Amino acid sequence: MGAAVVVNGASLECDKGTGPCSLIVVPPMVEGDSKAVATVMDFTPSNVPSFVMCQGTNSANPQVAALTAAAQGTPTPAPCVPVITGPWSPGDPTVKVGAASFTVLTDDSTCKCAWTGTISVKDAGTTDVTSG
Repeated sequence: MGAAVVVNGASLECDKGTGPCSLIVVPPMVEGDSKAVATVMDFTPSNVPSFVMCQGTNSANPQVAALTAAAQGTPTPAPCVPVITGPWSPGDPTVKVGAASFTVLTDDSTCKCAWTGTISVKDAGTTDVTSG
């Protein structure tokens, strides 16, 4: 059985974040399982808004580093503002959606944040659509 196709509202997590966020699939979109289907190109701030706070131990994030320095070295979390460095990978290259024929996003995909976080799919948001 293949990986689950990710849809609008899927739950995402970052290993440097303190909470999950919901994926927002914006137009143009293709519907599957009555929800908009995500592609590997759904990685912008419009799609992945925030993971609440960036962990206080993540000194790669300049906001965290500044707050930690101000707290005299006490690890201090900062509001999460993801800076995603590129598309999700791998997706399912055999399934393309939309007019631009982008690769569909699957629940085994990840993407990276510039602040060293790895973002993954916690829950694809659907149980009816798989690929592969």
